[in-house]
Amino acid sequence: MRIALGARTRDVLSLVIRQGMMLTFVGCAVGIALAMGLTRLVSSLLYGVTATDPLTFAFTAGLLGAVALLACWIPARRASRVDPMEALRYE
Repeated sequence: MRIALGARTRDVLSLVIRQGMMLTFVGCAVGIALAMGLTRLVSSLLYGVTATDPLTFAFTAGLLGAVALLACWIPARRASRVDPMEALRYE
């Protein structure tokens, strides 16, 4: 719909990706905070890694961020390639 109203493809891509990644960053921040708070419960289950290993937290957050970026980019690319007339007819 935005393309039909004059938005550029780049604007649509950035809008969809920005909204999805904002949710990812908030989720990662909350998840890391909760994981740091629950380290006492999990520390006895870990082998070879401390409960507050910064490399593990960074790798996990980075991997989740990369997967979320891909999950946002695919629909954003599809949305930016929609024909404006088709979008207007559908709505």
